[in-house]
Amino acid sequence: MKLDNMFKKNRGTSMKRIAHRQAGPEVPEGLMRKCNQCGKAIIAEDAEQGYYICPKCGGYFHVPAYRRLDMILDEGSFQEWNETMPEQNPMEYRGYPEKLAAMKARTGLDEAVVTGKGSIHGTETVIGVCDGRFLMASMGENVGEKIACAVERATEEQLPVILFCCSGGARMQEGITSLMQMAKTSAALKRHSDAGLLYISVLTDPTTGGVTASFAMLGDIILAEPGALIGFAGPRVIEQTIRQKLPKGFQRAEFLLEHGFLDAIVERSRMQKVLGNLLQMHGKAAWEEQSQEAAELKSSEDRTERSHVSVQKKEAWDRVLLSRKKDRPVGSDYIQALFTNFQEFHGDRLYGDDSAIIGGIASFGDRAVTVIAQEKGRSTRENIQRNFAMPKPDGYRKALRLMKQAEKFHRPVICFVDTPGAFCGIEAEERGQGEAIARNIYEMSALKVPILTVIIGEGGSGGALALATSDEVWMLENAIYSILSPEGFASILWKDSTKAKEAAKVMKLTSDCLKEQGIVDNVISEPEGFSRENLYLVTGPMEEEIKRFLNQYGNMLEEELTEHRYQRFRKM
Repeated sequence: MKLDNMFKKNRGTSMKRIAHRQAGPEVPEGLMRKCNQCGKAIIAEDAEQGYYICPKCGGYFHVPAYRRLDMILDEGSFQEWNETMPEQNPMEYRGYPEKLAAMKARTGLDEAVVTGKGSIHGTETVIGVCDGRFLMASMGENVGEKIACAVERATEEQLPVILFCCSGGARMQEGITSLMQMAKTSAALKRHSDAGLLYISVLTDPTTGGVTASFAMLGDIILAEPGALIGFAGPRVIEQTIRQKLPKGFQRAEFLLEHGFLDAIVERSRMQKVLGNLLQMHGKAAWEEQSQEAAELKSSEDRTERSHVSVQKKEAWDRVLLSRKKDRPVGSDYIQALFTNFQEFHGDRLYGDDSAIIGGIASFGDRAVTVIAQEKGRSTRENIQRNFAMPKPDGYRKALRLMKQAEKFHRPVICFVDTPGAFCGIEAEERGQGEAIARNIYEMSALKVPILTVIIGEGGSGGALALATSDEVWMLENAIYSILSPEGFASILWKDSTKAKEAAKVMKLTSDCLKEQGIVDNVISEPEGFSRENLYLVTGPMEEEIKRFLNQYGNMLEEELTEHRYQRFRKM
């Protein structure tokens, strides 16, 4: 009997510890308490007033749902929906109603999620916030119902949706009914997406189980808080299954960003600003609003006149060397010079995040646009980090994901090409380099929004074409665009890579030759000694040309736009 009581006592203590670990970090009650992450004494009120972050270690505590809404929404704008729900116990699980009653009394919540409508910086949105204090925010029927109802109402009212996700997974006490909420919420979000509406998912600690395998990972944009635990199976389950110790940082937000499943990690103090900017840029497509200045540039005659430039004669090999010059502006320089409010998005949602390609959403004047650039980096260290702008399949798949997102939200796409070519290596072939490039070309040929490509340095082979199947392709005066590098050309045809200089002349890879052939539509002059210091001499005229492009192609019907693009390449 004593052993049995001891076992029960030890088991109860163990279960409490497990529950504490699963529940995660909470702001301790009382005036002075220890942080349950770093163990240091803190003033609880200081943490609550400081975005629920430990002032000593910077660790994130859980945020109660209503407090989260106060932190994110404009003051007084929140209208709660489905505040109370009928009690569910589909398996007639003994003790479950009492457990629910205790949770309601302890948290002041009716369920593990709060849903409703509010505004951020004046932009209206539907919002849902999971609260881990309520049965670890596990997803039962009422949680699924509240989320599905909120998404359906957002679809009816043509509003975006933001969901702050936090969960231990499915609610065991509700059995298979809980599992069905994964399908219910996912189906509601599919209808919302098909209506062309924005869904932003924000992953907080922890987001696991059936929530991860449903609404949490279906956002058009997926953000996460730093250090959040995110995964389908929990770390302890994985370790027990495979009998191996997991690496440090496994399943944390930073791990998912590296592996291509998040767009960005956003600190809690910046979350409201980032969400507000994203909502504003996903409002009515600004490129549909025509300015008088742009309208004056729409005639094809004017386009031809503006496209004509005086290109100084240089030897082809000199152009090759200039295109590779170390201090030549790179893709990120053009993004910084031409656009505002750039929000970089990461990952292909399949394998990884290739830093050789950067992309995201930005403002061009009053228009929202999607910007994608092949990026070499500004220093030797960055060159190596960016793989010298030689993308792997993950980079091309990231670019295509952003283009399809742009199509959904009627945003023009602007690409900056600067690559020696797609990366050729074992891992690239294993992950389908050829298929990734082919898929980009295939999808870009029929994308229902305007696409502009500017070749700013090297345009090497299919690695460049995968971002250049566009309505118009422009080149800087000393950029190059070719079937492969002059060295490779000479090696294949003449079995002598040292004849690269002669090959460059034969290949007709310079801007003037390509303009004459109709391969490129516009050549933009460069100043002598072109570098980041005088980039403005190029981006000034380029900005005016982009305005003309957006006006001209933004006025086209979808069928007219795709047919124009088809015929552009059909005649080559």
